[in-house]
Order: sequence, then C-alpha cells, then structure tokens
Amino acid sequence: MKICVMTPLFALSGVPLAQIRFAHALADSGHDVDLILGRIDPQLNFPKLENVHLINMDKKNVKSLLFPLMQYLRVNKPDIIFAAEDHLNVTALLALILTGSKAKFSGSSRVTPFDTYSNIPFSKRWVLKQFMRAVMPRANALTCVSQDMVKQYRKLFNSPPHVCIYNIVDDHRSRKKLAEDIDDEWINDRVEPLVIAAGSLAHWKGFPDLIDAMGKLTKHKKARLILLGDGPMRDELQAQINDLGLQERVKLYGYVDNPLKYFSQADVFALSSYVEGLPNVLVEAMMCGCTPVSTDCPTGPREVLQDGKYGYLVPVKNPQALAEAIDKAIEFPVPKNLLDEVIAPFSERAVLKKHFEALGISAIDQQSRQLG
Repeated sequence: MKICVMTPLFALSGVPLAQIRFAHALADSGHDVDLILGRIDPQLNFPKLENVHLINMDKKNVKSLLFPLMQYLRVNKPDIIFAAEDHLNVTALLALILTGSKAKFSGSSRVTPFDTYSNIPFSKRWVLKQFMRAVMPRANALTCVSQDMVKQYRKLFNSPPHVCIYNIVDDHRSRKKLAEDIDDEWINDRVEPLVIAAGSLAHWKGFPDLIDAMGKLTKHKKARLILLGDGPMRDELQAQINDLGLQERVKLYGYVDNPLKYFSQADVFALSSYVEGLPNVLVEAMMCGCTPVSTDCPTGPREVLQDGKYGYLVPVKNPQALAEAIDKAIEFPVPKNLLDEVIAPFSERAVLKKHFEALGISAIDQQSRQLG
C-alpha cells in the first residue's frame, strides 16, 4: 500500500523521532512509504532513511501546509495517511475533505489536549477546537499515546473516537544501537552506580529537581548522573551543579546521536518531568535494562510502570522522594524479565497491528492491497 507518514517539524524531540521509526517499520513491512515533514530544523542533520521517501515541504508553520498537502494528495493518491500532533491532524483532514481524497486517515495526539485546546471563546486554541470538531468525522481513526490522554479527550469533546495506541520503541534498528562503543571514562572505568536521564533541558523536564536529588543522594551513597540533552536551561543547570559542588557527580553531556548506548550502560533511568504525553525515553531506557524511577506526572509514567509494578514512582517536584527512589532502585533493581514484559506493547509488530486494526484493515486486506 501507498502510505504517507506526517509530522510538522524535525527537531530533537520524541514526536518526529517516533514518526521516523514508524515510517521505517511500515517500509520494512513491504509498504511504499512517504515521510512528509513540515520543515527540518536547519541546525540539525537529518538521519539517513532506509526505503522511505522524504518530502520536506519547508513551511514555517502548519497552516501553510494546507495547499501543499492538497497537491500531494492529488498527485500521489496515498491509501493511508498517518499524521501526528493535533494542529497537523486538523490541517491534513481539511486537505482530505477539500480534495475529496479517499485515503484512510489516522491522526495521533502526543500531548495533553488541555495544552492544545481552550474553552475561551475566539482564542487561537478555541478556534482550533472548533476546527477539530468540524473535521473529526472524516478521520478513520484518532489515537492517543496513553490511556490517560484518551480520558482527557473524552472530557473535552463529545464522544470522540480516540483510542490508545503506543509509539513504536522496540525495533530492530534500535536494538542494534545498544551495543555501540562509548569512549568515556565515567562509563568505561566506572566503579560506582550510574544514573542516567535524557531530554530537552527545559523547565517542564524538572531537571533542577533531579540535580537536587543527586545532591541529597550523594551525601551518603556514591553514584553519578549523566544527563543527555541540550536546551535553554543548560547554563542554569550547570550553575546549579557548580553551586552544589557536584561537578564530579553530575555531568551534562549535551545532545548525543545515540542515547541508547548510554542507557545500556546505566543502572537507573530517572525521569523528573512535570508533564508528559507518554515518555518514549522511559520505555527506551527499560528496553536497555535500566531500572526506571519516574515522577508520577500526567500522563504516561504511571500507566507504563503499572502503578509501580515495573519501577519506582514519586511525587512531582519532590527531590527528596526522588533521591530515596533512586537509592532504592540502585539497591533493588527491576529484574530483566519484568522489563521485557512492560516493553512488549511497544514493539513494532504490536503497534502496527493495532494501527491497522483501528483503521479496519486486516492482514489479509493489507496483502490484497499490496498485490493490487
């Protein structure tokens, strides 16, 4: 089948990376796949694609994608479109309606709708909500990346069709990355427990709490924290590390091309966020063998860890509780067989199966369409 996968922007964040992984999985299954990007951050190098055709529309915002998407639909006539993020979902649905395209459409929501929509009349987010209400019936499937997000959509919309389908996290390309070499003394020569965290160095990730927690933990236990990622808070976080005298205990590594090889060398993965959609990075770390410690933020961590069965949950904005949980995770790691259990729903096979089921397409239908 001819399938189009869309995302608004390629940046160092979970949504575009998840869409690239999804496009690869579809191509590996024998489909003809286009990956449409609204634009690519000019400061970044786009990763190499395998058997996926990249279309960079190079538009500064999502609304300016409407006419290029209409042209794409007329010329390429895809069988299915998989889009991600609500602004793009609305625009893609409008393009389908205006062109009369018969393509099936599945739109995935990745962040809480309370941050996307508003009930304040005539505000931008209120207008977006009205557009979504108008075009929603054209969608063949609407999905969220966590069960909690599905519940949130049901609070905002009248009987919306949203269902939960996770992102692909566990695939063969990711597995290959685990064994790559690392040239770093903190890892190659380590004799102490290693904690790792990753994400944009932004306020909502809660990294000041994590650094505070390491300050409390290392008063009685030798351990180190590697923080992967970059962002606007880097200087502030480094100043905090210096003020607490943690230069030999906490290190900011900046952006790395392959965080999975670092995860595979760590004992504990710590997520200190104030809010998430569903944190792919938490599942990635568990795939790599890390025992997870996470804030019980909305949405996702409690669902993934199943109320603490598969890791340690702590209150949001509580460095002391975070320190105590990291201590426990070091002493009592989660067994590998349990980690394997929790990541099973995030495998490429399981996720693709759910997406096609949501669209009403069986494995036999897929084969017949490919042959046709």
